Amino acid sequence: MLFNPVVISVIVVVVLSLARVNVLLALIAGALVAGLVAGLPLGETIPMLVSGMDGQLNTALSYILLGMFAVLIAKSKITNVLVQILIKALQGKRGFLLLAIAAVASLSQNVVPVHIAFIPILIPPLLALFNRMQVDRRAVATALTFGLKAPYILLPAGYGLIFHGIIQREMEAHGATIGISEIPLALLIPVSGMVVGLFIAIFFTYRKSRDYKPLEESSLLDAVTPDEKVSWNKGHTFTVIAIVAALFVQVQFSSMVLGALIGIAIMLVFNVVSWRKTDDVVNKGIAMMGMIAFVMLVASGYATILRETGAVAELVEVSSGILSGSQIIAAFIMLLIGLTITMGIGTSFGTIPIIAALYVPLGLELGFSVMAIAALIGTAAALGDAGSPASDSTLGPTAGLNADGQHNHIWDTCVPTFIHFNIPLIIFGVIAAIIF
Repeated sequence: MLFNPVVISVIVVVVLSLARVNVLLALIAGALVAGLVAGLPLGETIPMLVSGMDGQLNTALSYILLGMFAVLIAKSKITNVLVQILIKALQGKRGFLLLAIAAVASLSQNVVPVHIAFIPILIPPLLALFNRMQVDRRAVATALTFGLKAPYILLPAGYGLIFHGIIQREMEAHGATIGISEIPLALLIPVSGMVVGLFIAIFFTYRKSRDYKPLEESSLLDAVTPDEKVSWNKGHTFTVIAIVAALFVQVQFSSMVLGALIGIAIMLVFNVVSWRKTDDVVNKGIAMMGMIAFVMLVASGYATILRETGAVAELVEVSSGILSGSQIIAAFIMLLIGLTITMGIGTSFGTIPIIAALYVPLGLELGFSVMAIAALIGTAAALGDAGSPASDSTLGPTAGLNADGQHNHIWDTCVPTFIHFNIPLIIFGVIAAIIF
């Protein structure tokens, strides 16, 4: 099992990322290693990597357009008004600020299902406020990732309904019937572990002050200073209209691309920002979100290599022969295998079919109940969204918090979220499997 292409390639990606090699290069290296270990020549691995990228083309374009939309909103200066309000309400209350950010992020999964689309719009303008309050941005990253994960894992609405529906269908496809209403109960204990991890991060691990350099005008977004007073004007009104219209179109047509285009068009047509400045808007938008777009593309190609070479299926087959005896040990090992698969691919939704193919027959054979198997599948899938360098739940927070170049993706987002969410998820996931 240790020589499986999935295991070796994930180790390569993690080691390179922790050594501060750019995550894009680390993913490409991991994909090439996976292909070579699986016996593919480079001449076949590269085309497979490139062809697999089309699975995230729509997502990549969405992120770049959202970056441009975020730059336009920042240039309208409407976020200065928000900053001024927050300064008055939350000055010196870092814990409340971080919990408020987690709450806002939570709304993006179920109530208003926009996923990470709000981050480039909301977070960069707040960096000056974070700096003034000496907030440790690792705590902000943890709060954002919590809001991007916990609601869809637990609540059957918005993205959560999709997540639970996939779990239900894949379990039934492999011989385990469960009602959609039972899945939230099965996942309540694992999500409780995430809540514990969030509070530990906010009130213990990252509660101390941390200094950052003042924002410069050369940062990706125009600097927003807490002392800069901005009064409401018609440009702000049209900006609100653009945001609402973009949100409506995105939800109505299930298209972030169309929603972002509508928002950009409204702001340019009503001259909130002069169309003559579009070169600057495009350049800054790509600079902010271009990296996340390319990472998602390469991650999709990487996942294709793992699937097409049969490396994941091989890992599943080998692991099924190892697990026997204690249910506690079996549940722990099953989650570690799930972590290995999802850390490389970086998605929870896309790995459920892979995990279910292993967990359902193996869980039934080991005497786990249907509820316990659902808890293990949901927990294992969620492990790919925290700590993985290729997950949009870590890439999104980094894109917003690194708008001024002072937030490292691996050490300031991935490592904190891995420690505070993946470790509790594994512990509480095992507890759930034993209780149910």
